Amino acid sequence: MNAHLQPTGSAYFISPETTAVESHTLSVLVDNEPGVLARVIGLFSGRGYNIESLTVSETEHQAHLSRITIVTRGTPHVLEQIKAQLERIVPVHRVVDLTVRARELGQDRPIEREVALVKVIGEGEMRAETLRLADAFHAKVVDATVGHFILEITGKSSKIDQFVAIMKPLGLIEVCRTGIAAMNRGAQGM
Repeated sequence: MNAHLQPTGSAYFISPETTAVESHTLSVLVDNEPGVLARVIGLFSGRGYNIESLTVSETEHQAHLSRITIVTRGTPHVLEQIKAQLERIVPVHRVVDLTVRARELGQDRPIEREVALVKVIGEGEMRAETLRLADAFHAKVVDATVGHFILEITGKSSKIDQFVAIMKPLGLIEVCRTGIAAMNRGAQGM
């Protein structure tokens, strides 16, 4: 056994193969009532878990249910702890690890989309280049004046990251992103 694989004497020794940090997308179905989101976020902050993306919206008005989509990172063990702890919160009805579900369905990731509003100033050639690139990325102009554009772009987070990076030298002023909305392919619901 290699020296770096030797148990440390701790009962919690985990081999390096199981300690890889992964990004997972969790979908949490909750009662739509005051304080629920605070309790969910409190679970993450209280245990030092980071939230990379967070979206929440009412999804079933008649049943007063909301869906919280959380992207977080951790080892498989930590991700299982997060899921188990979320399931213990009283107004939580269901927690689904969409990343694990996608793999079970033979897919790499769940369908993930994000919307961003991007404000860019520009005149002359820079203005024309902004419009050309917006068209190439299928971004829509939602507001325009002689001196600026506000563009709306929808897609994977990586596409939005790339678009923002390209807009920086053209006069990027401001970016507002929604966070990730996600679900798995197939006929089965959450």
